[in-house]
Amino acid sequence: MTHKKRLGSSILLSAALLSPVLFTGCSVHASYRTYDPAYGDYHVWDNAEVGYYSRWEVETHRDHRDFRKRNADEQKEYWAWRHKEKH
Repeated sequence: MTHKKRLGSSILLSAALLSPVLFTGCSVHASYRTYDPAYGDYHVWDNAEVGYYSRWEVETHRDHRDFRKRNADEQKEYWAWRHKEKH
């Protein structure tokens, strides 16, 4: 019985140590670069940008939608707002 308890403890410890790696691995790959044609620059779409985008959606009373699925006019409005927020 002692061997089984030790094996079980080892499995639980391994799972506990590996879980942060498994669950945070996706967020690293979630960022991408997007082009802002009105300002002629690129932006990295990462967790920080998601925060700004969510705020823009709330402030402009829009339903949540993936940025890449918004039409060009809405994307342009977002980048104009975003450039104002930076300064």
